[in-house]
Amino acid sequence: MAASRQERHTNLREAEKKALALFELAEAKGILRSGVTEKELNREIYEFAFELYGIKKYWHKRIVRAGSNTLHPYRENPPDRMVEPGDILFIDFGPIFEDWEADFGRTYVFGDDPLKNKLRRDVELAWHDGKAFFDSRPDITGSELYDFMTALARDYGWEYGGPHAGHLIGEFPHEIVQGEEVENYIHPDNHIKMRDNDKNGLLRDWILEIHFVDREREIGGFFEQLLTVD
Repeated sequence: MAASRQERHTNLREAEKKALALFELAEAKGILRSGVTEKELNREIYEFAFELYGIKKYWHKRIVRAGSNTLHPYRENPPDRMVEPGDILFIDFGPIFEDWEADFGRTYVFGDDPLKNKLRRDVELAWHDGKAFFDSRPDITGSELYDFMTALARDYGWEYGGPHAGHLIGEFPHEIVQGEEVENYIHPDNHIKMRDNDKNGLLRDWILEIHFVDREREIGGFFEQLLTVD
């Protein structure tokens, strides 16, 4: 039996709270640092998540990217890179908590570089701009929100770095049920209203992700969390 919308939102909200705590504790304990490779950092966060919550399952590949690798969107697999002092770094993890998916992304800067720190701040500010725009338009489509986010990137002085600006989220494994069709993404070709039910008649919940880049300076920033669950 499918969960009610209230139950669904409670479970998604709790999963995200745990993901936030994982990121905050990893930062506080000094796990996020330079002097290690992206793969080493990825493994250490995985081990810490298992120690903290017993998490073994992730519904998508775990991403840790630093320096020029922050230019690459999710589907690309750049070579492993050493995290250098002064780097910008982002993390994108999709842990599963009691069969409910979280999808959480944050950006960190090692040092006081003003441009990198501006990028870190801008991706978070832009997420809230996108949330406000979504909330203000009951009939918004995926393409309309994607267009807004790409225009917003330019307004902040960056380029939008990914082929979409988010996706569906739910009970694991939602991607097997929903598939890879563009209507399941905040995608330029998705002209379906985001608040419409899916093909099975179920209400849909969304993740909004922000990926801004500066290709000339070879830096990117990322911020991701629940859009439709407050």
